[in-house]
Amino acid sequence: MLKDFFLGFVKIHILYHASKEPIYGVWIQEELGRHGYRLGPGTLYPTLHRLENDGYLEQQPRVVGGKVRNYYNITDKGRDALSEARDKIRELVTEVIEEYG
Repeated sequence: MLKDFFLGFVKIHILYHASKEPIYGVWIQEELGRHGYRLGPGTLYPTLHRLENDGYLEQQPRVVGGKVRNYYNITDKGRDALSEARDKIRELVTEVIEEYG
């Protein structure tokens, strides 16, 4: 059950960072690692692809150092989802902190 919760947090992190600047797999994997999430490529890339297939991210291939790197940008649908998630997070954190803080 915790895995499902954390995967939701990971998706929100991805949308947040993609809202700030284009992201790519290795970078977001390292960023998530700084927050304590240890995701292997077998979890990360399907998550990125699912977010893309669902319309929250769009992929933009770029050549970097002679190799193609896929960057992900947030879409309008992704921004709307992130905004709604922020509201829900704010409400939940306020409730949990007041209840158990």
